[in-house]
Amino acid sequence: MTTDVTGTLDEAYQRLHATGPEFDGWLSNHGPMAAEAMVRRGHAGSVHRWLDGYMRRLEEFPRGTAAIGENWQEALGDPHRVADWTAFFRQELTRQPWRRVLGTWWPRLLPGVAAAATHGVIRVGHAVRALLADGDDAVHVAELAHGLAYWAARWQPVPGAATGLDSPAAGGAPVPSAADTLAAVPRIAYQSGGVRERLGQLAGLPGWPAALAGPVVPASAAAIRSWLADLADAATIRYLSYGHGNGIMLVHAATAPGAVLRTLPALDTELWAPSLAASWAAAAALTAVYAPAVPAARTELPGAPAGPHAADDTFARAVDHGDEHVIKFADTAADAYARTGNADALAAAVRAADLIAR
Repeated sequence: MTTDVTGTLDEAYQRLHATGPEFDGWLSNHGPMAAEAMVRRGHAGSVHRWLDGYMRRLEEFPRGTAAIGENWQEALGDPHRVADWTAFFRQELTRQPWRRVLGTWWPRLLPGVAAAATHGVIRVGHAVRALLADGDDAVHVAELAHGLAYWAARWQPVPGAATGLDSPAAGGAPVPSAADTLAAVPRIAYQSGGVRERLGQLAGLPGWPAALAGPVVPASAAAIRSWLADLADAATIRYLSYGHGNGIMLVHAATAPGAVLRTLPALDTELWAPSLAASWAAAAALTAVYAPAVPAARTELPGAPAGPHAADDTFARAVDHGDEHVIKFADTAADAYARTGNADALAAAVRAADLIAR
C-alpha cells in the first residue's frame, strides 16, 4: 500500500476517532470499517467524500468515568465504559507491541463475540488487516485500540456457546462442510424485535445446542483456517437466497467470520480453534434469529457482474450505493469470490444493494 493511500486511511481514522462508536441509541459506527474496505479495494479517493456524508449522523466521542484496572472483568459488557476501555487499550498499546496486546485480549474478548451484533470483532478484524497490510502505523494502532474497546464495552456471549467445539477429527474422519452445517441451523419461532431480544430466544430453541456443536474442529491449523474461510464463503453465498429475512443483519453472518479469518495471521495458532468456535457461534446465531425458513425464488435474484474485473465492478457498485453495510459486505463477497470462483458470492453483494435502502 502506497504512503498516500495509507495516509488517506490515517486521515479517515483521525476524523472518526473524534466520534463515538455508536449513535442514535446503539447503532454501530461503521465509518472505520467502510473506510478501510474502500482503501483496501482501490477507492481511497472516495473515502473523504463518503465520510463527509456519513459523519453527519455520528455523535461526539463520550467522556470517561473511571480508569480500567485489575478488576477489568467488572467493566466487560458495560457500554457506559467505552471511553474508559479506549483509554485503557491506548495505554496498553503504547507499552507493548500490538500483536502482544491482541494475543492477550483476543481470548478474553472472544467469548463475547456477539458484542454489538458482532461489530466489535468486525471492527477489530478491519483494524488488524490494515496493520498487517500497512505496517505498524501509529494511527492504525489507535484504531485497533478503539476496536478492542468497543468489543469490550459491548461484550456479549452467544447463548449456550463456549469457546470450544468437538475435538479434532481423527483418523481421517470427514469434517462436515461449513455450508451443510450452516444449512442445518434451526430458526427461532418469533423473528421480531431487536438483536438482544432475538438472541434471548436461543436458549429455548429446540436443536440449538446440537447446532452449536455441529462443526468438528479440523486437526491442523491449515484445515481450521480453510473451514473458517468456507464458513465466511457459505454465509456470503447463502445471503443471495436468504438475505430478504433482514438485509442488514444477515450481512454480519458473513462479515463476522470474515473478520476473524483476517485476524488469524496475527494470532498464535493455538487461538485458531477457539476463533473458529466463536465465528461459528456468531454466524449460526444470526442465521437462527434472522434468516427465513424459505429461500427466495431464483427468478427473483440478481446476477453478478461478468468479466475479468467482476469483483472490482461489484465493489465499485457498492461504493456508488453508499450504504456502509453494502460496502462492507461487498468487501467480504470479493474475498469469497476470489477463494471460490462462485459468481453467487458477487450476486449476493448485488442482492444486498437491492435489499438495503440508500
